[in-house]
Amino acid sequence: MTPKDVWSAVDRIAEKMGLSCSGLAKACGMSPTAFNKSKRVSKYGKPHWPSGNTLYKIASFAKLSPEEFGRIVYHA
Repeated sequence: MTPKDVWSAVDRIAEKMGLSCSGLAKACGMSPTAFNKSKRVSKYGKPHWPSGNTLYKIASFAKLSPEEFGRIVYHA
């Protein structure tokens, strides 16, 4: 699993819920820019992992169990 895999899952969850990434972030009580593509890598090109708290907020809003979230990450 890579940061890219997890961010792709976030994108798929937003799409499945009919939201943009910005809309998903707002729905989770976060800044609308929290999931911007530019924030997924450092200025030096190093990928950023979303925090555990961020993943919890997404899963809670989407009503996903940890197992369901994991299946989305792994495209199952």
